[in-house]
Amino acid sequence: MLPTDANNQTFSRRDEKIAPGKLAAAQYVIAAILLVLFAGLWRLQILGADNYRLLAEANRVRKVPILAPRGRLFDREGRLLVDNYSSVTCFLLREQMRDADLPLIAEGLHLPMDQLQYILRHYQYAPKYQPIPLKQDITPDEQAFISAHFNELPELETLEEQRRLYPRDGFAAHLIGYVGEISENDLKNPKYDFYEPGDVVGKFGVEEAYDAILRGTDGSRDVIVNSHGREIGKLGEELAVPGKDLKLTIDLDLQMVAEKVMEGKNGGLVAMDPHTGEILAMVSRPTFDPNQFAVRLSRSYWNGIVTDTNHPLMNKAIQAQLAPGSTFKVIMTLAGLQENAAQDLRVVCNGGATFYGHFFGCDRHHGSVDIRNALPYSCDTYYYTLANKLGIDTIAKYGHEVGIGQKTGVDLPGEASGIMPSPEWKLKAQRDKWYAGETISVGIGQGATQASPIQLARALSGIASGGVFIRPHSVMADQIDPQMQQALEETYPGTGKKRIEISTENWETITDAMANVTQSSIGTAAEAHLEGIDFAGKTGTADVISGRKKGTADKATLPNAWFVGMTPRRNPDIVVAVLWEHGYWGNNSAKLAAQVVNAFVEKQRKKAGNLRLVQAALPQPPNQDSGAKDDKSAQPSASAKPVAPADKDAARPASQPVALKPKEQKPAA
Repeated sequence: MLPTDANNQTFSRRDEKIAPGKLAAAQYVIAAILLVLFAGLWRLQILGADNYRLLAEANRVRKVPILAPRGRLFDREGRLLVDNYSSVTCFLLREQMRDADLPLIAEGLHLPMDQLQYILRHYQYAPKYQPIPLKQDITPDEQAFISAHFNELPELETLEEQRRLYPRDGFAAHLIGYVGEISENDLKNPKYDFYEPGDVVGKFGVEEAYDAILRGTDGSRDVIVNSHGREIGKLGEELAVPGKDLKLTIDLDLQMVAEKVMEGKNGGLVAMDPHTGEILAMVSRPTFDPNQFAVRLSRSYWNGIVTDTNHPLMNKAIQAQLAPGSTFKVIMTLAGLQENAAQDLRVVCNGGATFYGHFFGCDRHHGSVDIRNALPYSCDTYYYTLANKLGIDTIAKYGHEVGIGQKTGVDLPGEASGIMPSPEWKLKAQRDKWYAGETISVGIGQGATQASPIQLARALSGIASGGVFIRPHSVMADQIDPQMQQALEETYPGTGKKRIEISTENWETITDAMANVTQSSIGTAAEAHLEGIDFAGKTGTADVISGRKKGTADKATLPNAWFVGMTPRRNPDIVVAVLWEHGYWGNNSAKLAAQVVNAFVEKQRKKAGNLRLVQAALPQPPNQDSGAKDDKSAQPSASAKPVAPADKDAARPASQPVALKPKEQKPAA
């Protein structure tokens, strides 16, 4: 009889037992689970012990960067131009960040909320452990806010660093440049492969060209932090290596004069030593304040300078590409003499001449003009005729030889190459053939001809130096090693150093004619004459529109005023090129250049005078013949060594002309 329950229901004995198969399956599942758990425990506790120990240590230890101070900049005499100052930057630690804290952070750091969110988006793909720079150069009250919310805002951290301090009022801003936070576009450039978001790099001028030398190597400090991310101890420190200081070629005294003469004008000025290529002064107007770029640039300031139609961010000394006007006539004179086409060329100027059915005007009726008075007169009619006689191919050949239409290779970013027009150039650039009438305009530096002040400075000083052309540079040569020098030449390619053959007779004819531009009553820059100084040069008045009217009240239609001058006339010690946009006559720029040249000469004379005073104050060697050791009137013996001058400039005042060499000899470099 089957068993019954309390309700007298029957059931089978088989219902009281679990099937052996199900029991075995459950046992296998439990064993597998235990095996997985034991394997995971083995991996965590045994195999991954070292790795997790490091991760735990990383949570306990933080690496705080120590930013390297950037190298300082000095002028050629060791006077400080660009320094650093201590600044505090606020960083955001994203690992500790809470979205609810952002409004309070924005309020305490005086940051608009949209700007704070933009910064977070900018760094969204950066590693989580990398601190985000929120605000640079924070104020004392912002530092107090961070300290007061020490526990409430653990994601905020401060770091003291050295920041750039530039001269005021944009002094030498285009030469020196500025630094700024690396941009997204920069990071896409292979040049910045080793840089990270937030890095500060050189953005312009010397700061950019020599960034690798100036930036130094950052260090780091290992600190112990608590669970809130706050520093509670130190473990070790790797010191930062400061960037190298650099001595620039500019002369502070000369730069100050150049800045003053260009104040309120629009254009560029460059002064250079033709012997070495050292840039003694460089000015571009209007200018900008590089200190604005040293911290996070305000949007209002940036919009103001990028929308300025006078282009304050353009270095017009090396980037302006404009018709050189009559300064090009020096190159025409060289071409005419070297090709034996100008020696016997005589033209009667009656206010212009007709070529190919078109009348080309001249500003005056100069009468009879030859190669010796063509430059002082700046007679367009003469150079129209010479251009027609030479032809565009010959003109372009000499233009290219002296560097027109080519970069000089100056060690500054953004140099423009200009244009030396030719049939080949026009076919390539405009898909059109060359017309003979275009050659006439090129002969006076108009038409498609374009040059920058530094190109003209190098070209005309090279001609005055007997055909020796030097690469301009802004940092003293002894400041960089040969490997860096080679890298610079590859980064900023140009015509570099070269020499062309100029006969001594032609050299003297050209340089004497340039001297008569400023020293003769017929010269176009007679008002810029400097008494007692062998000052030579060439003016240029370049039309900006065709058919301008003299005396027009519209400044935008006035010609650009050019002048390139030097002292002495042969083998000059300094060359100054001035571009004054809409400055009207080239004579106006000549007066500006004369002030810079006069300051240079006066300084050289003073140095030479001081040297003579030092030499006179030195005790004189005794006269060995008389044996009187204390005889002050005795002369030094032939074997006594004279005191060496302080430098080559002190040995001979710049105003003293070089003695003319015999005509059968080549001019000295």
